[in-house]
Amino acid sequence: MKQRFSVDQVVRILAEADSPGTSVAATARKYGVSEQSVYRWRQKYKGFSASEAKRLQVLEAENGRLKRLLAEKELELHALTEIVKKNY
Repeated sequence: MKQRFSVDQVVRILAEADSPGTSVAATARKYGVSEQSVYRWRQKYKGFSASEAKRLQVLEAENGRLKRLLAEKELELHALTEIVKKNY
């Protein structure tokens, strides 16, 4: 079963993993994630506060939505140009 963590939780887990005397492996075991997940999160959220990480997540979601809208419009434009070419 795939468990998802909120951005706040990820930032807290990373802070705990980076604290002195704590290993990444121990932190990963404690929260039931792989070490690779911790390293991936570290690469993505390194140096971010919880609010900055949330803002990044919101911007990524908005970017994905805009890309989908653009792809739909490009598809419509392509279909319309094909129709116009067939008519002439």
